[in-house]
Amino acid sequence: MRRHTITPRPGWQQTVEAQGLVYPLTRHPDDSLRPYWDESAYYSFTLPEVEALEETVETLHRMCLTAADHIVTANRFADLGITDPRVAEAVAESWRRRAELPSVYGRFDLRHDGDGPAKLLEYNADTPTSLVEAASPQWFWMEERFPGADQWNSLHERLVAAWKKQAALLPPGSPLYFAHSSADELGEDLMTVAYLKETAEQAGLDTDWISMEEIGWDPLSGRFVDNQLRFIRSCFKLYPWEWLTTDRFATHVLDTLDNGGGTGSTLWIEPAWKMLLSNKALLAILWELYPDHPNLLPAHLDGPRHLANTTGYVAKPLLGREGAGVTVHEPGTGAVLRDEPCCYQELAPLPAFDGNHVVLGAWIVEDESAGLGIRESSGLITDEYARFLPHVIF
Repeated sequence: MRRHTITPRPGWQQTVEAQGLVYPLTRHPDDSLRPYWDESAYYSFTLPEVEALEETVETLHRMCLTAADHIVTANRFADLGITDPRVAEAVAESWRRRAELPSVYGRFDLRHDGDGPAKLLEYNADTPTSLVEAASPQWFWMEERFPGADQWNSLHERLVAAWKKQAALLPPGSPLYFAHSSADELGEDLMTVAYLKETAEQAGLDTDWISMEEIGWDPLSGRFVDNQLRFIRSCFKLYPWEWLTTDRFATHVLDTLDNGGGTGSTLWIEPAWKMLLSNKALLAILWELYPDHPNLLPAHLDGPRHLANTTGYVAKPLLGREGAGVTVHEPGTGAVLRDEPCCYQELAPLPAFDGNHVVLGAWIVEDESAGLGIRESSGLITDEYARFLPHVIF
């Protein structure tokens, strides 16, 4: 794993925008616009490195599924902050009937410096983004800049194959809706959903488009409807389950939930059992089940324990995205318990390449490793100001 500097292509911004990355720049607090898509550098890997990382990702995925089963069978929903009995039962039923429910993709965030085993930082299993740039623009970048090279990137093919395989699980006779929140101002959620819709269409599925804000409730039929009053039987949503089960329509979601077997009115993708994997409490439960595993970092729910005075720790809210609410505590600074439920994970500073802190976003589609997206940040927390860099296999 190496970082290389390179001169960006002329007109790179227009090129990646035409390939679906309509958010190539990020506005910073000083009101400046700086590249989010950053092709002034790239990372290279050897094939054995990538093969080892692929195996690590699939191993971690299997471990996470084992942890999900443990949470359900041991009734540990409270550790995840799931205290509503109806939500807990919906998640448990979804897990028990998971073979009947479509589930498409997820992203592991890994700490890796090219030396030693990769370490799991978190698993984004419900609404992961940075998919468009990982699947499309970086592939075309490689073909233009390094023809004949390879890339850890089978995302498009695997997504199309996943939709084809799972088409039989969708309610017949109605389209699969794709929804995102119109509150997204950058266009990232919009283009992620648009890209997934495109892969479903290439798989032969009948699809339609709607925003979460346009989804209506018909009190006469007791069903969710689109803006033409057609029933919504299945919907892929880039809208977290913790919002779906707590907003003002939450009761209707639970009342009409198709959790397998077609017994409800609306089937949601990703399924409710993804709440078990998209929660930072998973990190502590994994450490309980697999202590000292080479791909895990020590993590606890009741406080940092010995980490406060040894390695230091990172406090992560159980639910959160793009580093929101994450705090870093150096060793010897003492234990500081947060008011909100958190996971306290060993501090493993992101490796720095030329002063840039890097995290690997390793994708999984169904149960197989599918690709890589790399983000760099100026600090130890990968936040909304991070940059995306392409990669190649030499």
